[in-house]
Amino acid sequence: MPAASAPQRRCLESQCFTPSASQPSADEVAKARAYCAHLVRTHDAPSHVLQTFIPPAARDAHLALRAFNIDVAQVADTTSTPTVGMMRMQFWRDAIAKALAGTPPKEPVAILLANAAADLHARSHGKAKLSKNWFHRVINTREQHLGNPPYPTLSSLESYAENTYSTLMYLTLSALPQASLTADHIASHIGKAAGIAAVLRGIPFVAFPPQQPTISGTAGQAQGAVLLPLDVMADAGVKEEAVFREGAAAPGLRDAVFAVATRANDHLITAREMLSKLRSEGSVGHDFEHGDDAERGFEYSSEATGQEKQLAEVEQAFGVFMPAIATQSWLDRLQKADFDLFDPELRKVDWKLPWKAYWAYSRRKL
Repeated sequence: MPAASAPQRRCLESQCFTPSASQPSADEVAKARAYCAHLVRTHDAPSHVLQTFIPPAARDAHLALRAFNIDVAQVADTTSTPTVGMMRMQFWRDAIAKALAGTPPKEPVAILLANAAADLHARSHGKAKLSKNWFHRVINTREQHLGNPPYPTLSSLESYAENTYSTLMYLTLSALPQASLTADHIASHIGKAAGIAAVLRGIPFVAFPPQQPTISGTAGQAQGAVLLPLDVMADAGVKEEAVFREGAAAPGLRDAVFAVATRANDHLITAREMLSKLRSEGSVGHDFEHGDDAERGFEYSSEATGQEKQLAEVEQAFGVFMPAIATQSWLDRLQKADFDLFDPELRKVDWKLPWKAYWAYSRRKL
């Protein structure tokens, strides 16, 4: 962001950008961008590939958001106790508030986020912002799952996915900037599918976590957890102890995985049907159940503005929808593995993703 020739204050609702010595320099922003790119490339390869389809002006925001997601997701695995984990989450609440105010702490993700927020403010002439409440929703949800508590129902897993992955997509749409109820509605279903798939993908690692060093210096086995919804496990006859003993061979495990994966796939199907109906009928076909969330800090364009405007909004947002392609690809691989979450093929990089994503984006098909 160019330096001001005189003290200048630019405010957007509760977010204010005040030039000061604590603002990151261009060199700090460049280093933060490189750090975030490496973090995403290492821990979230699909997002690294799919950033190509995000409009260039919003790529710093996309990169910062995905790096932020990685950091808060790793808190449970990199902290020794829930108390330490909650301290780390509080750090992120404070860091987000400072970053959105233009004075981030000396932390790479916060620095890049501050730069993206300032750029969005300038591009939108003060009309668009990244909602602090949405960041807090992600942090609060992650904090509630620090100890890997079970999901009581499949619906509660969906809520977790909505509050994390869908919310990240809302923030990315805001960075375009985009304020469309239709786009958020489609993003909600894609985010739910992506979040459910992410939980499935992580089950082997959460069930069998790496050994942690003890005070005596010896390795101790951390207590694992099977993060399938309890109602699905009960229906399939899955016992957590059996998974710990037998892994992929545990009775009913593949049936339970199939049930959860089907719900993720259903959300992708819904997103495609919404897009198809919008193009053919001018309406997505049903109401957005999260459209009245208090966290939304901006006014939506009305869905009554007509098919042409809604299609234009979806066209602008299409690059943000590309996680649907990565999620579908992984679900297809899971089906090919006969829903064996422990199949090593599922942990390999999807080398076909760039081609699949380009094909889908060029044809505007999810």
